[in-house]
Amino acid sequence: MSTVPGVSASGVAAEVCPAEPFRRIRARYTERTVTVYQAYAPELGVPAARDGRFPVAWKRDRMTWIKPSFLWMMYRCGWGAKAGQETVLAVEIERAGFDWALRRACLSHHDPREHANRGVWQRQLKESPARVQWDPERDLWLRPLPYRSLQLGLAGEASRRYADEWTVAIRDVTPLAREVRALVGSGEVAAAAALLPRERPYPAPEGTPGLGRVS
Repeated sequence: MSTVPGVSASGVAAEVCPAEPFRRIRARYTERTVTVYQAYAPELGVPAARDGRFPVAWKRDRMTWIKPSFLWMMYRCGWGAKAGQETVLAVEIERAGFDWALRRACLSHHDPREHANRGVWQRQLKESPARVQWDPERDLWLRPLPYRSLQLGLAGEASRRYADEWTVAIRDVTPLAREVRALVGSGEVAAAAALLPRERPYPAPEGTPGLGRVS
């Protein structure tokens, strides 16, 4: 199976491997760090990439959503064309921090298989510093695939730690987004696929909400 979601080595839509789990974290990572993606207006994104850290104007008291999947981020920000999301950032953070958030996360929706009742889930959601949401992974045409990837919402302590402790480096990958989109638009799919970040199954910590579910 190709490592590019929904694309074969020749650049055409590929069959999804039956062994692909319904939910999985796929990410670019090293022994120490994991890369996640966000998109901001230039007044926030440009100084963040320039200085390698989030500016004071970045609101640390608000929930922020990080995405390990490059193509899901492209779907969310429209390849960096949506208003307020024109600057696409690759944020390299410490794996220890990422795992800390996953272990303390709550599902963003009620699942009776994980919570005894809705009240238990609502209390956990209110108290948790992180939220896990599983959304359909995307192919190069940003079409949904029949398996899901992670969005991780960070709030309170997790949001502050993300901005001021866990972040190792920030890169502006807007040019990459535009180049991949242009190649797909011109039919050069194999060339576009070759530019995508190499994402691998991430060894999520035990207790990550929603993993192991088949629907």
